[in-house]
Parts: sequence; structure tokens; C-alpha cells
Amino acid sequence: MVTVAQPHSPAVAPARRVPAVRHLGPNWYACVMGTAIVGSAGAALPGHIPGLRTVCTAFWALSLGLLAALLVARSLHWYHHRDQARAHLLDPAAAPFYGCLSMALLAVGGGALTVGRDWIGTSAAVALDAVLFTAGTVVGLAAAVAVPYLMAVRHRVEPGQASPVWLLPLVAPMVSAAVGPRLVPHLPPGQPRETLLLACVALFGVSLLATLVTLPVIFGRLLTGGPLPLALTPSLFLVLGPLGQSTTAVGQFADVAPGVVPAPYAEGFGVLAVLYGVPVTGFALMWLCLATAHVVRARREGMGFSMTWWSFTFPVGTCVTGAEALARHTGLVVYDALTVVLYAVLVTAWAVAAVHTTRGLLSGALLAGPRPVPGAPRPVTARTT
Repeated sequence: MVTVAQPHSPAVAPARRVPAVRHLGPNWYACVMGTAIVGSAGAALPGHIPGLRTVCTAFWALSLGLLAALLVARSLHWYHHRDQARAHLLDPAAAPFYGCLSMALLAVGGGALTVGRDWIGTSAAVALDAVLFTAGTVVGLAAAVAVPYLMAVRHRVEPGQASPVWLLPLVAPMVSAAVGPRLVPHLPPGQPRETLLLACVALFGVSLLATLVTLPVIFGRLLTGGPLPLALTPSLFLVLGPLGQSTTAVGQFADVAPGVVPAPYAEGFGVLAVLYGVPVTGFALMWLCLATAHVVRARREGMGFSMTWWSFTFPVGTCVTGAEALARHTGLVVYDALTVVLYAVLVTAWAVAAVHTTRGLLSGALLAGPRPVPGAPRPVTARTT
């Protein structure tokens, strides 16, 4: 006998109470990251441009508002649409984006001390950064372990499916390593400051080594498997994230190390900032050219807007902050020039992504579910006995 299941009543199906957030995935936190980095990176640009810092602070305030809104929306998503939330975790294409939550928290927290303190005061900025840094670091470490674990034991991933998206949960601890040193001067002298600094160095190692074993897989897939699908092509810019953020991190270590760790180690951090940052930035620029070429090709073949376009923002922003760190520690004007050029790219990318995202939200296209295949039969829920 075949019995067709009856549809559930609205009172029994809480998933229908807030349908607008059913398809709101963790990738939406990329909007927060991309907006926050515009403010943080712009604050350290060379020269003095009247009004620039105010604009940067406004970008930080916008990112804070976006973060609050997304945290509420994602909470509703988990409460009313747990089946979809679990589906995201079990989807190898969506699960890595859980690293974006960590980076969104960290980006907004770091921006509070960089520019946000101008509006909310230093004490409030330190408190906000401490909370977001702690939460972001915990979430980032959890994602760095949980997502690769799920990929190994639950996901079924073929070698040809390797994607730069895999780097998202792995780069989150590097963001902690880059923003954490800003809190060091606000701790009591002695062991508290040294402990936090060395903890950030440990987080640097967690992310760097994980990236070093994953990036060859992604690069190899790109060389042997052909171009990525059109919609996924912008994700090539995600490779810039660990490169730019690690250069930023070593520069931050060198900035705060004097007086926190013994003199030989403080000098070593200064050496590391240059000897590590210069070659890594060189590779980042090579990858930027390679990724841009792929995006131009994909655009010519009809690549339309998708949320992956936010990959053009935060990763490029980390290269801006990395170039700023090199400019501080080398004194070379060429890095100042590189900073300005990359920041112009960042602002342009943010404007394009923001305009298209706003249009997609107003039209409802970005929050709509997957479209059914034309001609496909409608699914029927049934049980057989």
C-alpha cells in the first residue's frame, strides 16, 4: 500500500514562520567582512586626506550594523529552519563558509580599535573588541577543526572539486592573529601581554601550516582540472586572504613586540615582518594577476553576479593592510604606492558588490530558494508499506 503524506499544518511547522531567512547561508557574513576591511584598511593609508577617517569610521559603523542584523537573521534561520541549517553543514560547498562568521566578528572587533574608537571611545572600543575577538577566535578554531572533519567523514568530495572556498575555515585563525595584537597594549604589563602576543603567534602557525597543505591541492586542481565554474571563479581571490592576512599579522607582531617579549625576540619579529612579508606579498601579487585573468575570462563567457563577488573585497583588503605593514617596516615608498592602488581596487570592488547585493535583496532573488529544473516532476513525499 502507498500512503501519500499529508502536508503539515502551519502550527506544527515553525520553518514556515520566517520564510525570508530559509536560504540565508553563512556566506552572507562576507558582506560584513568586506565592509569592515574598507574602514580598517583606509585608516592607515599614507598621507592625509581630509574626511577620510570619518568615512572609514562610517564604514565600520555600517559593518557593525550589518553584523548585528545578520546575527539576528541567522539565529532565526537556525531556529525556524534547522533542516536547512543542517543541510548547509553537510554540503561540502556550503560548510566552509561557516568560517566567515568568525572573520566577520574579528573584522568588526578589530575595526573598533582602529577607527571605531573615534565615535564610541577607547574604553568601549576595547571592550567590544575583546568580546568579538574572543568569540571570533573560539568560532574560528571550532570551524578550522569541524569543517575539515566533516569533509573527511561526512562529505563526499572528489579531487576535481577542490576549491579556494576550502581555505575559509582555515584562514579564520589568521585573522585572529592579525587583529589580536591590537589588544596587547590594553592588557596589564608582563605575562598577560606576552601570553596574548604568543597566543596570536600560535594562531598564525595554525592557519599558516593548514594553508600550506591545502593550497597546493587547490593550485593543482586549477592547473590540471581546467577553469572553475563561472559562478565560482571569483573565489580564486580567496587565496589572497591567508597571504595578505599573514603579512599583516607579522607586521602587527613587530609593532607590539618591543617591551612585551625579551629584546632578541622583539628584534626577530621585526626581521620576520620583512623577510616573510616581502616574498609572500610577491606571491600574492602574482596570484592577484592570475585570478583577475580568470575572472575576465569568466565575465566574457557570461558570468553573472552572485554572492561570490564579495570575494573581491576582504581578501584584497588584507593585501592592503599587508602592504601598509611593509611600508611601516621598510620605509619604502613603493609599498605606500602599492597600498593606494590596492585600496582603490578594494573600494571599487566593494561598491560593485554592494550595489548588486542591494538590487538582489530588493528583488528577492538573492534570498529565493534554488529554482526547480524546467520539466522536472514535483517531489512527492510518500512512504511504502
